[in-house]
Amino acid sequence: MGSILAILCSGQGGQHAGMFDMLANCPEAFPIFDDAARVLGQDPRVFVKQTETDKLYTNKNGQILCCAMALALSAVLEKYLLGQKILYAGYSVGELSAWGLVGCLTPRQVFDLAVRRAELMNAVSPPGAGLAGIAGLPRSLIEEIAEKTGVWIAIANTEESVVLGGASHALDKALELALKAGAATARCLNVSVPSHTPLLIDAVAPLQDYILSLHGKSPRVGARLISGLDGEPIFRSEDGAQRLAKQVATTVRWDACMEACLEAGSHRVLELGPGKALARMAATSILKDASIRAVEDFHSLSGVLDWLE
Repeated sequence: MGSILAILCSGQGGQHAGMFDMLANCPEAFPIFDDAARVLGQDPRVFVKQTETDKLYTNKNGQILCCAMALALSAVLEKYLLGQKILYAGYSVGELSAWGLVGCLTPRQVFDLAVRRAELMNAVSPPGAGLAGIAGLPRSLIEEIAEKTGVWIAIANTEESVVLGGASHALDKALELALKAGAATARCLNVSVPSHTPLLIDAVAPLQDYILSLHGKSPRVGARLISGLDGEPIFRSEDGAQRLAKQVATTVRWDACMEACLEAGSHRVLELGPGKALARMAATSILKDASIRAVEDFHSLSGVLDWLE
């Protein structure tokens, strides 16, 4: 069958009013939109068009919308992916989507989990905190800045790109030091929850209990599920529950996920979106020699299908 296709499920940050336009009239996606509407309170296709932009980025709404796009796209592409060996990796909340795409959870369970995850994260998140992105500095220097300012590396993207999490005033100081050190990018993200840092440790145990209560299945034959914690494969949902819960308060090693894609022999990489951030990162990582696209690179669904074929 050739090389393994790597499908990457985006995290929050790329939500926008047109994110469902390519799928809006695809019957295969309708059940996903219905499931999302049940927890969102409105059809996501309508929600992104009629809701204030800021509300697209709240923790709960953002998690639901990201899962909805990945699941809907997968439903539409399913018949074109039959028989292919596929590796699935998810960035932050994208890991919930990945669990759904490999068959560990049903779409309804994915949405319920996204809501519960957001509720638990919000409940323990301290006020005046968030995330910030830094790129263009060696990891060792970023680690020094993080230690000096009392923040944490929330997501390790590449050797020179990370997301930091912590108190807002500490993040501001970290960004100031990073810019003085010559960082190409150093900015706060539109997120008010310091995800993937020890500040959310109290959410881990109840989240793990909830995941276990879903009685997820093992990944289907031909699908490989990668943990965001370290890029290691997950063979049983019971084993993966601890990892999936732990990642809300522990550094996400996206760099390790990219290494897992390379080691698996993935010469084609497709980001489901919203956004193109994972595709851009992959193109500057050890996967740079692969054929890398984001669904949102294409103007129509037919373009995605042509690329897949």
